Amino acid sequence: MIESRCVTSNRRVSKDSARHVALQPTVRDAILLNRPHYMKNIFRKIIVGILQAEAKLVLKKYKPHVVAVTGSVGKTSTKDAIYSVLAEIEHVRKSDKSFNSEIGLPLTILGCPNAWNNPFRWAQNILDGLFLIFVPSDYPRWLVLEVGADKPGDISSLASWLPVDVAVITRLPEIPVHVEFFASPDDVVAEKASLISALKKGGALVIYADDQHVDMLRQKANEREATVYTFGLSSAADVRAEDFEVLFEHEHESNRDARWPIGMQTKLIMGETSTPVSVVGILGTHVLLSVIAAAAVGLALKIATPDIVKGLANYEPPKGRMRILRGIKNTFLIDDTYNSSPAAVEAALNALPLIKIKGRKIAVLGDMLELGKHSFNEHKKIGALAAKRADLLVTVGLRARDIAQGALGQGLPDSAIFQFEDSQKAGDELRSMIMPDDCILVKGSQSIRTEKIVEQLMLEPEKAIDLLVRQETDWKKR
Repeated sequence: MIESRCVTSNRRVSKDSARHVALQPTVRDAILLNRPHYMKNIFRKIIVGILQAEAKLVLKKYKPHVVAVTGSVGKTSTKDAIYSVLAEIEHVRKSDKSFNSEIGLPLTILGCPNAWNNPFRWAQNILDGLFLIFVPSDYPRWLVLEVGADKPGDISSLASWLPVDVAVITRLPEIPVHVEFFASPDDVVAEKASLISALKKGGALVIYADDQHVDMLRQKANEREATVYTFGLSSAADVRAEDFEVLFEHEHESNRDARWPIGMQTKLIMGETSTPVSVVGILGTHVLLSVIAAAAVGLALKIATPDIVKGLANYEPPKGRMRILRGIKNTFLIDDTYNSSPAAVEAALNALPLIKIKGRKIAVLGDMLELGKHSFNEHKKIGALAAKRADLLVTVGLRARDIAQGALGQGLPDSAIFQFEDSQKAGDELRSMIMPDDCILVKGSQSIRTEKIVEQLMLEPEKAIDLLVRQETDWKKR
C-alpha cells in the first residue's frame, strides 16, 4: 500500500488513514497550522484591551464633549463637516480618516496613529496613552468620533463605555453595507441605533429626516430624554437644503456645455434663515447631506448661524468621496473609490446627469462586497441604473459581472460594456479607451482597490498621495 505523510501527524500512515486524520484535526493541530493568524488575533485583543482601558481613563480625566457619528452612508464626510463647524469656535479633534472601529476610536481619543503591524509603534502608542493619563495635557474640549459596525455588537460594546453628548445617525438605506455579517438589514439598523444608548441624559440626537426608521430612532431618543434634530431635503427637516446647483469654471462663458464642474452649491435653511453654502471639489446632491447634518449639529449645540456657515466654508471633503479630479487627455474624473454599497453607487450614478459635457459618461464600477445573499440582486439593480446614466460601463471583479448583466437587461448594448477581473487591468485598458472630454466615474468596494484606476487616469499621478485613498506604504504593499 502506498504511504504518505499526514500534515497533522508525526507518524507514517496510509492515504485513507491520512485523509481521516486530516479531516479531524485536534485543537492543538489547528492552532499550529494557523499559528501566525492565531498569534496576530491574540496580539490584537491585547492591544485593543489596553488602548480601550487607557481611552476610558482619558475620558474620565479630561471629560471632553463627544459627538459620535454612525450610519450606513456618509459617516466620514459628515464627521469631517462637523469638525469644520466646531473647529471655528472650539479646540476639537476628529477621527483620522475612517478610524471607527474598536481600535480606531481609542486611537483617536488618545491622539495616536495606526501602528499597523509594527509592535514597537504599538508600544509607543501605549506609552503615549499612559503619559496622557498621568501628565496634565492640553486636551481637546470636543471629540468628533466616527463609529462603525462591521459585525453585530461593534457599536453596542463601544456605547457601553463611550459617553456621548450628540449622536448623529446618517442615512440607513434598505440594503446597508456589511449586511452579510448580520441576520438581516433590520439587524444592521438596530446595531447603528444602539449608539443612542451612549447618549447622556438630555443629550441630542441628529438624524436624517427622510429615513424610513425615523420614528423608531425618535422613540429611542425619548428613552434617553434626548432632543431630536433632523436634517434632510424635505420641508419637515429642522435643517434642510434646496436649490442645488453645480459650480462651474469660467462663469463668464456663454456656452454652459463647455464648462467643467468644480463643486456644488445649495441654499441652507435653518428656521427662518436661508444662507448659500458651496463646497468645492465634489459633485452630487447626496454629498451635501454631510454639510446639512453638520449644520444640524451646530443648531443642536446652539452655535450661531454665521459661525456654522463660516465653519462649513473651511470644510474639505475627504478623499475618495465624489472628489473631482482632472484626467489625462483632457478628461474629467469623479473619484468615489473609498468604498461601495448599493445606496452609495445609486447616488453616484444619479450625479452623472448633473454634468453637461461634450464627451461620454463612463461608469467604472467594482464589486460591492459584504452584501451576502443580497449581492446578486443588488448588483443587477445597479447595472440597470447604470444603463440609464452612462454611455459606457466598465465592471471590475467577479461580482460586478452581475452589474453588466443588469445593464444588458436594461438595453445597454454589449459593445458598450467592458468587464475586467481587477483594477490594474481595467486601468491599463481605460488609458487607451478614453477620449477628450469624457467624464469617468470610478467606484468600488475597498478590497477591489479601484483607486488604482484613478491613479492611472489622473492628470497628475505624482499627487496621488495627497489626493487619493489608500496611498500609505502598508496599503501599497497589499
